[in-house]
Amino acid sequence: MAEIEGSPEQRGTTTIADSVVAKTAGMAAREVPGVHAMGSGTAQRIGAMRQAMGGGTAATSGVSVEVGTTETAVDLVIVVDYGERIHKVAQKVREHVITAVERTTGMDVVEVNISVNDIYIEGDDDEDSDNRPTSPSGRSLD
Repeated sequence: MAEIEGSPEQRGTTTIADSVVAKTAGMAAREVPGVHAMGSGTAQRIGAMRQAMGGGTAATSGVSVEVGTTETAVDLVIVVDYGERIHKVAQKVREHVITAVERTTGMDVVEVNISVNDIYIEGDDDEDSDNRPTSPSGRSLD
């Protein structure tokens, strides 16, 4: 058997898709306590519809990435639970995303930009179910 010259790294290329980095970053961000959701309200609704129709996943909602050959950058949009220290949650998200993406892909994460676009207050979910005003007795007012 003939000996092949060169190290294994020199015998081919590995390409990591943007979606792989985005899913990894999204899952890592969701694991951090204090992160209620990812993406804007509109993005969350569109993602839910896409997922219900069998296309797409919520894992990349609120995540955008730029992927090079050895480096990547991540932008996140998150909703933080009310009462949490937003700057601390963002710091933990950044650390967790960097660790997860670098460990999983072997790429260097050059930046993780985080936009906190809302806070979650328990009971706010009820707003979407019926926005009509009600009287003190609970009857709908038209």
